[in-house]
Amino acid sequence: MNRTTDESLEGARASLLAELAHDIGDERVRDAMSRVPREEFVGAEAAAVAYQNRPLPIGHGQTISQPLMVALMTEALTLKGDERVLEVGTGSGYQAALISLLAAHVVSVERVPELAVSSAERLARLGYSNVEVHEVTDTLGWPDGAPYDAIIVTAASPEVPRELLDQLAMNGRLVLPVGSRNLQELVRIVKTPEGARRYNLGSCRFVPLLGRGAWPDQR
Repeated sequence: MNRTTDESLEGARASLLAELAHDIGDERVRDAMSRVPREEFVGAEAAAVAYQNRPLPIGHGQTISQPLMVALMTEALTLKGDERVLEVGTGSGYQAALISLLAAHVVSVERVPELAVSSAERLARLGYSNVEVHEVTDTLGWPDGAPYDAIIVTAASPEVPRELLDQLAMNGRLVLPVGSRNLQELVRIVKTPEGARRYNLGSCRFVPLLGRGAWPDQR
C-alpha cells in the first residue's frame, strides 16, 4: 500500500476505535482491536473498507463479522490472559488473532478447507504464534484439546450444543449466537457446578453453524 492508502486506513481505524469505545468497556479488548490489522484479513478488493463497522465477505459464503460484534463477543469471554480458548469457525482468522492477544492459547476450527488453510497461513505470517487451526467436518469443536476456559462460536446454532458444553471447563464461558437460521440472540453461558447459567446479550445475525449438535449440512 502507498502512503496515502496507509494514512486513510489509519484514519478509518481511529474512527472505528472511537465508535467502539461507546459500547466496549474493556480497555484490553479495545487495545487488541487497535493492534490487529483488519485489512490483512479481508480480500484486497475490500481492504479500503476494512475499518467500516460492518461485516465483509471473505469467500465460500462466509463473512468477517462486524467489528462491534467481534468486540462484544470477545469482551463477553472476560479473558484475563492465562486462558486456553476454543474458537469454532475460524473464517479469515481475525477473531482468533484478536483473542490471541488476550489469552494464552487459541485453538480454532474451520469446516471450509480453503479457509482453514488460508487462515492458518495468514496467522503464521502475521506472527500470531499461539493460535493453532484445525480443519474439521461434523465434529463440533476440538475435543482433543479440552477442557477450555472459554469457547466462542462465530456461527449460529439452533440451541446451545451439548458437545461444546462438554468441552468447557468448570466456570468457563461459552459465547455464541442461538436461534433460527435468519435471526439469533447472542448468549453467554457460564458453566457452574449447579448447571449452565445463560445471559442474553442482544439480537444478532450469523451464518449457520453446521455439524452434529447444530444445523445439518444440506449440501
